[in-house]
Amino acid sequence: MPVLNRIAAFHDEMTAWRQDFHRHPELAFEEVRTSGIVAEKLKSFGVDEVVTGIARTGVVGVIRGSAPGGAIGLRADMDALPILEESGVAYSSTIPGKMHACGHDGHTSMLLGAAKYLAETRNFAGTVYVFFQPAEESGGGAEVMVKEGLFDRFPVDRVFGIHNWPSLPAGEFAWRVGPLMAAVADIDITVTGKGAHGAMPHQGNDPVVIAAQIVTAFQSIVARNIEPVEAGVVTIGSITGGHAFNVIPESVRLHGTARWFKPEIGDVLESKVTELATGIAAAYGAKADVKFTRMYPATINEEASTRLAIRAAGSVSGEAKVAELPKPTMGGEDFAFMLNERPGAYLFLGGGRSAGDPQVHHPKYDFNDSILPVGASFFATLAEQLLPK
Repeated sequence: MPVLNRIAAFHDEMTAWRQDFHRHPELAFEEVRTSGIVAEKLKSFGVDEVVTGIARTGVVGVIRGSAPGGAIGLRADMDALPILEESGVAYSSTIPGKMHACGHDGHTSMLLGAAKYLAETRNFAGTVYVFFQPAEESGGGAEVMVKEGLFDRFPVDRVFGIHNWPSLPAGEFAWRVGPLMAAVADIDITVTGKGAHGAMPHQGNDPVVIAAQIVTAFQSIVARNIEPVEAGVVTIGSITGGHAFNVIPESVRLHGTARWFKPEIGDVLESKVTELATGIAAAYGAKADVKFTRMYPATINEEASTRLAIRAAGSVSGEAKVAELPKPTMGGEDFAFMLNERPGAYLFLGGGRSAGDPQVHHPKYDFNDSILPVGASFFATLAEQLLPK
């Protein structure tokens, strides 16, 4: 069974929604316009109940089938990124410094398309909950929804989501049982020494040199503390300090990220980041304040749910276009908080961009509207297959 005919019929409508969201990006927990449109559209589709205000700007739609049965949750994220858009498309962001650079505009539109279809057809038994989540990029909107009682108020047997993956061929799905995406921590270190004139370094305690030693030492954390067959990442992406070429500053800030799959690996990374930074700073007579903040857990797909998602994806795109991802990615995803509470699965949907094209989180990235009916049909097919009449 290919893309559902009814969903294909409103492809243009979904494209218009997506491009409108793209013109008006909103950051984490600021998705007031976006969530307002989502709520109004759900009401216009005739869903049975629309709940707003969960996790501040989140929206939940309740769609009941034609007979009693189980319940599943389908999730999309709504927030944009703090990036100045350079795509040049006619529907570029109208808000400088904000853009949909990760395809959440497409995710929202696909789930809206599925909701429209399911509310019209009711070709399932039980209840489908559509979760429109805020703040995936920062703020952990999924965690906030869960803590506010998402699954107590909307009890689901399983929960599913998809993410566009530009480097895969358009309309193809990729899956993986077990770890799919990594746990994420934010690293924030302030090294405080003693400033001085750049020509008289002996009168100070140079935090720039200390910071450089810390960054270099971090390269040994994974290489010499993690078993080679395991995975871990420690990256410092930003170093700031000083204002003049000839002045040694009082302090330097390092900001980075750590990634892992197994919790015990995260423990090692946290311990060694703290130990090395504070120890090296102390050796130079300085001080390092270290914050290692765990943001998202690893995204881990439950096997039975993944097999169900594979079946639905194969029904839409054909079995030949549904393949196992060779290895997990070190990218992070807060859908992990939902998967920690309920069995479920997260799949990647190909966007058909070549390796040289802009990928997600790039100022020239744009979602491929041709895959909107594929994603919407996947969600709808999941509901019909998992909740048969």
